[in-house]
Amino acid sequence: MSKAAATHTPMMQQYFRLKAEIPEIMLFYRMGDFYELFYDDARTASRLLDITLTARGHSGGEPIPMAGIPYHAAEGYIGKLVRLGVSVGIAEQIGDPATSKGPVERKVVRVITPGTLTDEAFLDERRDNLLVAVNKQKQNKENLYGIAMLDISSGRFVVMEVSNEDSLLAELERIKPAELLYNEDQAFPDALTNRPGAKSQAPWHFESDTAFRLLTTQLKTKDLRGFGCEHLIVAIQAAGALLQYAQDTQRSGLPHIRTLLIEQPDDAIIIDPASRKNLEIDINQQGGTEHTLAWVMDRTATAMGSRLLRRWLNRPIRNRDTLNQRQQLIAESIDDYHWEPLHQQLKGIGDIERILSRVALGSARPRDLARLRDALARLPELQTLLTSLNADRAKELSALIKHYPEWVEKLQKAIIDNPPVIIRDGGVIATGYDEELDELRGISKNAGDYLLEIEQREKEKTGISTLKVGYNRVHGYFIEISKAQSEAAPVEYVRRQTLKNAERFITPELKEFEDKALSAKSRSLSREKHLYEQLVVELAEDLFSLQDTATGLAELDVLINLAERASTLRFTPPKLVAERGIEITAGRHPVVEEILEDPFVANGLELNSMQDMLIITGPNMGGKSTYMRQNALIVLLAHIGSYVPADSAVIGPVDRIFTRMGSADDLAGGRSTFMVEMTETANILHNATPNSLVLMDEVGRGTSTFDGLSLAWAAAVHLAKEVHALTLFATHYFEMTTLPEQIGSVVNVHLTATEHDDRIIFLHNVEPGPASQSYGLQVAQLAGVPKVVIQQAKDKLHLLEKESFHNPSDTLPVISLVESPAKQSIEPLIEVTSGSPMQSDMFAQGPSDIEIAIAELAVDDLTPRQALEEIYRLKSMLG
Repeated sequence: MSKAAATHTPMMQQYFRLKAEIPEIMLFYRMGDFYELFYDDARTASRLLDITLTARGHSGGEPIPMAGIPYHAAEGYIGKLVRLGVSVGIAEQIGDPATSKGPVERKVVRVITPGTLTDEAFLDERRDNLLVAVNKQKQNKENLYGIAMLDISSGRFVVMEVSNEDSLLAELERIKPAELLYNEDQAFPDALTNRPGAKSQAPWHFESDTAFRLLTTQLKTKDLRGFGCEHLIVAIQAAGALLQYAQDTQRSGLPHIRTLLIEQPDDAIIIDPASRKNLEIDINQQGGTEHTLAWVMDRTATAMGSRLLRRWLNRPIRNRDTLNQRQQLIAESIDDYHWEPLHQQLKGIGDIERILSRVALGSARPRDLARLRDALARLPELQTLLTSLNADRAKELSALIKHYPEWVEKLQKAIIDNPPVIIRDGGVIATGYDEELDELRGISKNAGDYLLEIEQREKEKTGISTLKVGYNRVHGYFIEISKAQSEAAPVEYVRRQTLKNAERFITPELKEFEDKALSAKSRSLSREKHLYEQLVVELAEDLFSLQDTATGLAELDVLINLAERASTLRFTPPKLVAERGIEITAGRHPVVEEILEDPFVANGLELNSMQDMLIITGPNMGGKSTYMRQNALIVLLAHIGSYVPADSAVIGPVDRIFTRMGSADDLAGGRSTFMVEMTETANILHNATPNSLVLMDEVGRGTSTFDGLSLAWAAAVHLAKEVHALTLFATHYFEMTTLPEQIGSVVNVHLTATEHDDRIIFLHNVEPGPASQSYGLQVAQLAGVPKVVIQQAKDKLHLLEKESFHNPSDTLPVISLVESPAKQSIEPLIEVTSGSPMQSDMFAQGPSDIEIAIAELAVDDLTPRQALEEIYRLKSMLG
């Protein structure tokens, strides 16, 4: 039986009609001062919110499961549900209970989903909350992916296209969407469809003509040429689906979405998901925010500045002109501490970017307007400070940040200094702003005084001494005169009631007062709400200019913040050049330096066309990983326009940053630690270029020694001879330190340490040449490994060394490179050299039988048939 059948009560029939509009979404159904949930929604809400599950009578012959929450406390409950990934529909009363026959008319006024939040209470103020849609299309036998992203809380709308699945996943890891829409008719990787907030959408939402019509209507243009994206067909389809979803959830127009931005992948330094995780840009390895680059770099005055800084950190750009303009403004701000007064002014600005979005959506609250008023009042002083800077970008920002004296004056007159949170209970509009509202409030608050005033005036006018003004619930307001004097009542007095000893009258003035007084409170609330809504509507008319101002303020906040960080943390301006290479003098790790109590040991770096790979050796805990990461972070900071933690830095073109560091398995994906390591290594070898910065740490350690060393060797050779990437290659395979002898662009460096009383002391200095030993046992001792185990390890090490070296003059066999004339490829062969660091000989077992057989073949003397027979014989030996 249908739940909407006539057997259900009229109220429940209305509920089912509304629920049918949003069947997959939890419906909050307004009932007086409560939101009520029924059936499965009630059961789910009871479990997730820990609220009581009860019943509300019967409908259709069955009890109705019900759970309810107070209207005034709804924000907290909705926020918890949304954080759990649950979408909520709000059904409000829109009819008048006094005139309604049957249930008061209701409708779904808004759907709240994780990607379409605008309410301050639901949002992390320092992080973007993005709704993203993806689409794909096959072009020239390859998949092309379109990505559209919208921050509905600010109106920022962006599209881009990428050419492969890895790039798609990398962008999603950068964007971190709160909600992700994808075409249900298209195959996407599990890493996308299994993301929190991923939702499939019907294919017609991605139809080109519909998308084009939606976008041009929203942006009020005839085409998309003005935005430079008309050729991005796949991204436009995604943008259309995204916009339709946003409109459906908000149940209103989206006037603050007025432009469409394009992000080109090649405009930024590409950082893949694994590298992003390893660098801990704004999320640490444990999923938190402490001890990340953003944690150190973010001292912004506003939440919108903080969000912009995170966007910059996660998408460092390559345009040197833009970066140099940012540096110029930072440099001027540091001179004479110009950043300090600017920072103080920005502190009072608040998050006007999100306030304006709520103004556009008609959901701005009184305190939003109060904060906007206070922010606009600060702009003249802020602009005066800004015009003292001569940097080109400072002048451009000054032109973007406008003054609004009319709005400052109007909002100061209209809104009280410290308004309540919501308009519902009134007390928001200031006295003196509206004459009618003041009168209504005066009637409501001072009715007694007003009645005494009427009484005194009428006594004096009529000369009737017994005249008095009164009120009762049945007859309302009246003028009462004794029987003896009632005949003297003026002609305008209309008899309302006759009593035993008195007559009661009403006058036009008193009737007017009665009408006002009896409804004064409700009318004053209604008038106040009307005035408030009118203010919001009028503000929305200046929305575009105000949004431009917010954009300029956010960027100014970031640049002033970077000036403060440079000044406080002793950063210096990097020099960005066209020549390939990276040269850093006394570089430091910005996060580690902030955490350490002791002084940080600074180290330099030199990579160029003559020296593009460093083989880095040294003890565990010696600082190899810190050294590698600090150089990547210095390059990243330089490409957001920031100063960097170094005495000096000269940085050439960088297109990608790759890291293969640490060890972690992927249990959900069924991948072992070594498989993850090799996948990341493969990504680097396939995609690195001569302008890529590559950090590789302990490649090959997840498998057997022979396999691991061979893989590490081959990967290093490929990067050095084929790719020519700018590479830092850390390893404990001492055999790798012979690579510089065979490839001229490879150089050995090591992290220093020393022993004292059988214990290791880390010096953290990077010096030329390979490390002399690994200090593995000493590090194990520091870690607290029992002494008996350490002693057994020492004994075993001596035994291994004795077995590997037959006399003191023996040396370690290492890998050398021989170029095969037939294949022109690099192959590792065994060669004995001297001067290698002390480590057990891992290649001491001699050539295999098949190697001997191949070496003994007289290839030039074989007939074709004999050659075929030899191939079969060698194959059988492999078997």
